[in-house]
Amino acid sequence: MLGFGGIARKLLGSSNDRLVKKNRHVIDAINALEDEFAQLSDDQLRAKTDEFRSQIADGRKLDDLLVPAFAVVREASKRTLGLRHFDVQVIGGVVLHNGNIAEMKTGEGKTLVATLAVYLNALEQKGVHVVTVNDYLASRDAAEMGRLYRFLGLTTGVIVHGLSDAQRREAYACDVTYGTNNELGFDYLRDNMKYERAQMVQRGHHYAIVDEVDSILIDEARTPLIISGPLDDRSDLYMTLDGFIPELTPEDYELDEKARSVTFTEDGTEKLERLLEAAGHLEGASLYDIENVAIVHHVNNALKAHKLFQRDKDYIVRGDDVVIIDEFTGRMMPGRRFSEGLHQALEAKEKVTIQPENQTLASITFQNYFRMYDKLSGMTGTAQTEAAEFGDIYGLDVIEVPTNLPIARIDEDDEVYRTFEEKFKAISIEILEAHERGQPILVGTTSIEKSELLAERLRKDGLKNFKVLNARHHEEEAGIVAQAGVPGAVTIATNMAGRGTDIQLGGNPQMRIDNELGDMPEGPDRAKAEAAIRAEIAVLKKQAIENGGLYVLATERHESRRIDNQLRGRSGRQGDPGRSKFFLSLQDDLMRIFGSDRMDGMLQKLGLKEGEAIVHPWINKALERAQKKVEARNFDIRKNLLKYDDVMNDQRRVVFDQRVELMEATPQEVAETTTDMRHDTINHLVKRHIPERSYPEQWTTSELWDEVRETLNLDLPIVEWANEEGVAEDDIRERLTEAADRYVAEKTERFGDDMMAYIQRSLVLQTIDGLWREHLVNLDHLRSVVGFRGYAQRDPLNEYKSEAFELFQSMLANMRERVTTQVMQVEVVQQQNPQRDLQPPQEMQAHHFDATTGEDEMSDGAQRLTANFTPAAADGLRTNPDSPDEWGQVGRNELCPCGSGKKFKHCHGAYV
Repeated sequence: MLGFGGIARKLLGSSNDRLVKKNRHVIDAINALEDEFAQLSDDQLRAKTDEFRSQIADGRKLDDLLVPAFAVVREASKRTLGLRHFDVQVIGGVVLHNGNIAEMKTGEGKTLVATLAVYLNALEQKGVHVVTVNDYLASRDAAEMGRLYRFLGLTTGVIVHGLSDAQRREAYACDVTYGTNNELGFDYLRDNMKYERAQMVQRGHHYAIVDEVDSILIDEARTPLIISGPLDDRSDLYMTLDGFIPELTPEDYELDEKARSVTFTEDGTEKLERLLEAAGHLEGASLYDIENVAIVHHVNNALKAHKLFQRDKDYIVRGDDVVIIDEFTGRMMPGRRFSEGLHQALEAKEKVTIQPENQTLASITFQNYFRMYDKLSGMTGTAQTEAAEFGDIYGLDVIEVPTNLPIARIDEDDEVYRTFEEKFKAISIEILEAHERGQPILVGTTSIEKSELLAERLRKDGLKNFKVLNARHHEEEAGIVAQAGVPGAVTIATNMAGRGTDIQLGGNPQMRIDNELGDMPEGPDRAKAEAAIRAEIAVLKKQAIENGGLYVLATERHESRRIDNQLRGRSGRQGDPGRSKFFLSLQDDLMRIFGSDRMDGMLQKLGLKEGEAIVHPWINKALERAQKKVEARNFDIRKNLLKYDDVMNDQRRVVFDQRVELMEATPQEVAETTTDMRHDTINHLVKRHIPERSYPEQWTTSELWDEVRETLNLDLPIVEWANEEGVAEDDIRERLTEAADRYVAEKTERFGDDMMAYIQRSLVLQTIDGLWREHLVNLDHLRSVVGFRGYAQRDPLNEYKSEAFELFQSMLANMRERVTTQVMQVEVVQQQNPQRDLQPPQEMQAHHFDATTGEDEMSDGAQRLTANFTPAAADGLRTNPDSPDEWGQVGRNELCPCGSGKKFKHCHGAYV
């Protein structure tokens, strides 16, 4: 029976339906132009682009041009791609242009939909970014859709791993730029580590369309992008702190093994303060003073290393290395290291060589990166279940775009078994039956390990011809997924594998043509071969449809309904028949967490025998409710994390904006900036030694003289000034300021205005960068300990905000003083051979950790970055291709320095 809301929706339609209907007149207007534009020549159609741009220059809005622009794109698509946008695809284009998320089922042609909004927004010539989940999709879409854009006079670029800065700058300068979320984010961070505006590659953040928006803005956004570099050696600190832990008694800490946490008690804190004070590591009176956040962090790590982490269970010691053991698989993970000093604490505990800790040089979350765009939109097959999060975090509405043809897929109720073994047996029987009747089947699993377990089971049961894929997006995988619709094909994949590639019944003709006829030249023979492949696929498609279409068999429910819906949506594209079913057991994670003991007892009482399944719509509904609870909890966690990151983001924006302003500043503006810093520093020095409304006998003028010599590089008679009759604090400040300004003016005259501006700009940028990195470390450490304030009934977030602000203010004061000191002390030295003493560029690494597995997506060395902080160094450093000893550490997937053009692992790396 329908409730009131259901009746209202039936009579009036949902808000989504009303919005789609509202766009009906737009579609009619675009359709009305079709015949007119079909009469235009290619040159006349291309000329429309210049016509639209001149109208924008005259003040017309993009909304005014939507109808003719979309009509132009549709006509150009027919001529270049042989594809005509369906009416529902036009609705999708309108949704994207309006800055919303278009939810369109798999196979509805989202890639083509994007061209409508991309073209219209590219007319403003501020750059449009189309964001994909991997390099393969970025390259594929840029190549395919680029034909359409080039036909209409737009330039297209693509950002993938391995490009030089010059190539990136060129790609970002294009009207349309395709790229992955990781590459765009890292380019933004790297740009804000450059020392000249001309070295930056991005030109702004105007408009972005995010493909697979749920994957990028929700799944991958659970962890930040990080650029890190090696930190100074702090082995002595780790060893000292490690020595304190054996002196603690069980009364000094509280251990909770279930929650995997250990904290100091009040007695333990006091004991530790005494030990730290004796060792000279404590600043101030209390361990929890703001100056000691780093020490608290490392002490907590030392405690964890001794009390939480067990040798031969959580890690092993192999030679001189501490190697992590995966808690789920029991496998060793060489090369993986715990972050934020925990691995160093374990190395100190085991008395092996302590490897240097990596320091965060720059980081940003995807939430804060994508919120920088003036306009943002996205498209995916599944977004409705996360509509609240998209609205709350990004201000994006989710609009469900109707399918071009009705969905003919049959979604069956779940089958629930008591044990894993019973479930896997039933799955194996189901797969073998589908294979025998020639029905293509896609088997979805939640992890790579479970894919392998199922594959092993199928081999034992006699099935040999099947494919196993994981979620490592690449071209080969896309090719396999594209052929998963061939009759009788069995493809086992993690739920997210091959995302972005359609599964077409009978197979994907274009991919087969590319694979089988790639080297064949154009001509009658190739045309004949292509026709044969298409004819064969047409026959196979007919067979697949007769056998029931694609069967999606899921081996487990994911904690998110969206991932389940995404998997289901692989079947039934463009009105094709299809089927989906989930096989579950009470031992699955989701069932186990949500009270399967009770259900197990109930099923036994009902007489459920071994190997039998229970199938009922109530179970589906109960599971959906459980999934909703998990989704809500995960959303709260992400929202809370974002609140903390927003604090850092506000500070990041201030620092990055200041850097850009400084790089674009004129010599006079640079001089004014450093002058303000110098005057602030002098004020601070005077206040410190000559307090307001104090008597001359209370002044510490000899200490002021020392600090002025050290900070301002000036030897001035400050003590004599202080002894003069009637001299005041303001008089001393003015004399110091005049002397310092005069000294800088003399330097400027000697060096020249341009050279002095260059020196000052470089000093300020280097100082900002150094202090910002220290500040990031302090914020990380503060974040890791601020949660304990909750025990004192204080809100950790408010505590974090106030202390982060104090740390930021302290950083700015530090910056003013350091810059002033360096400007006052700097001298220009003419070098005879400036190339001789060059230091190699600082090595950096890019990281994006998977929120589920904790694995670094970029751990194969392919993402090593080089921060070239001294522009001259690039010209002075050259790798000798004939001398491997000079190459240093080369990533396995990087091009070999010998110049062969092969990857290192297939060339000189094969001998290592």
